[in-house]
Amino acid sequence: MHKTTVIENIHSRKSVRKYTEEKVSDEDLLILVKAGMAAPTGKNRQPWHFITVVSRETLDIMAEELPYAKMLHNVSAAIVVCGDVERSPYWFLDCSVASQNILLAAEASGFGAVWTAAYPYEDRMGVVRKCLNLPDNIMPLNVIPVGYPAGAEKPKDKWDETKLHKDKW
Repeated sequence: MHKTTVIENIHSRKSVRKYTEEKVSDEDLLILVKAGMAAPTGKNRQPWHFITVVSRETLDIMAEELPYAKMLHNVSAAIVVCGDVERSPYWFLDCSVASQNILLAAEASGFGAVWTAAYPYEDRMGVVRKCLNLPDNIMPLNVIPVGYPAGAEKPKDKWDETKLHKDKW
């Protein structure tokens, strides 16, 4: 694992969609999920649930049925971030922050990862719900493929000074 400062890590994060065949270990997935659980959460409700998917069959089914997750065919693991709608009406906000922590932890650990949305698309949520046998109160936010990058992706420069406002609009 290479070390970077937090700011360098944030600016280095990129969406990786091409991976090598090297497997991600259960220990590494646990590190990423723990990073997700370290996220801030409204009223400390922690409505999140994380599913580590390592079944080749499940990864392939989701790759076939989710329109923007074809790269699941080429990874050994994915993390599905879900929220419990009974614990918080704002589950999707808390789970989004947890997802960002996972993506940053993946970057800091030398992995590639990318957010592929399930929520709010009924068809995509249905695929994930069916594949993972989710109970009715658990909503899938996203599927995050995790693997070793197959190339040297570059982060996008998203800085736009026109979107920074000082004191007033």
